[in-house]
Amino acid sequence: MKKAIISLFRSWSSMSLVLRILIGLVIGSILGLLCPEAQGISILGTVFVGALKAIAPVLVAVLVASALSKAHKNLGPRFRTVITLYLLTTALAAIVAVMVSLLFPISIRLQGVAENPAPGGLMDIFENMALNIVSNPLHSISTANYIGILFWAIIIGLGLKKCASQQTIQMVSDFAEVVSQAVKWVIQFAPFGILGLVFSSVSESGLSIFTTYGRLVVQLVGCMLFVSLVVNPLVIYFFIRRNPYPLVWRCLKTSGLNAFFTRSSAANIPINMQLCKDMGLDEEFYSVSIPLGSTINMDGAAITITVMTLAVCHTMGIEVSFPTAIVLSLLATLGACGASGVAGGSLLLIPMACSLFGISNDVAMQAVAVGFIIGVVQDSVETALNSSGDAMFTAAAEMHDKRRLTFRS
Repeated sequence: MKKAIISLFRSWSSMSLVLRILIGLVIGSILGLLCPEAQGISILGTVFVGALKAIAPVLVAVLVASALSKAHKNLGPRFRTVITLYLLTTALAAIVAVMVSLLFPISIRLQGVAENPAPGGLMDIFENMALNIVSNPLHSISTANYIGILFWAIIIGLGLKKCASQQTIQMVSDFAEVVSQAVKWVIQFAPFGILGLVFSSVSESGLSIFTTYGRLVVQLVGCMLFVSLVVNPLVIYFFIRRNPYPLVWRCLKTSGLNAFFTRSSAANIPINMQLCKDMGLDEEFYSVSIPLGSTINMDGAAITITVMTLAVCHTMGIEVSFPTAIVLSLLATLGACGASGVAGGSLLLIPMACSLFGISNDVAMQAVAVGFIIGVVQDSVETALNSSGDAMFTAAAEMHDKRRLTFRS
């Protein structure tokens, strides 16, 4: 019996992580349909996501500080490229959402008012972002405030590079390796976590959202798929001048699949770190660009904010011209860059975009409530788009930089 268990464990461990996740997905779906009352199964998903969220802030802090303390000067062009990719594709995603919403306007039933607080305007976003940036670094880690974590990690990393001895820099690097190893152990439990997350979604929601808000879900998901499979590959091709789809498929399969179920860009940071390592990318680069991407690379969030806001406008009979809609897309881009890296983070920025059209906060928050109803699909696809893009654009930026250096030589 003992030998059989050991043999089974070895066979399980020898499978690829993606295959094990797919097995967990299938088992979770079956259990959710056959025995939805067994809610104890969902604890597997809660524990897994909780573990990732707990370790991710520490991982980001030590990796960014360690990477910058050892960074070479030639990383500058890569960071400029990856930030350009993040912001450009987020803006393009918002424009796609504007065009689709104007071509296929949707009315939604606005019932009930959500009680969640939301920022009232763009200045609120900037004010909150500024306060989060200078938040106490230990408090930022404990509350998963990634803007604050990035800021202080960059400051400390540059300080280490300038003032610290090689022994101190090596000690920080060793600690980063220890935290990375802890993350690898947590990731090995992903199949069981996915099982619990899928069970929870299937047992609670089933397919009812498709009948109630089907058109809205189709429009949101359609925009996200178009950006993921058409817009982003075209942008990547422009930078690397080669077929982008092998990179796109790999990032969607490894990063996007996991993010679809965790519904958290922040929780998916360790997955993206491992993916970049598997692709042979420069750790000094991706250990900074991946956490940065989870904060400002928000294609899916820009789509959600834009589509939901224009749906509210159409429901209320507000005429929206194309130039005004483009302004909305830019506002959505800025707002999306401040969206939280946790499940449902983009929904609370809908009132900010609605304020452009003079829509009251009460009405806008009703749209937020609708967003939470369809969130089991919308937020899952949105996070998959956002998080897979972090790894995709990091790889593209490094390929672009190497191509540039090759031409120079």
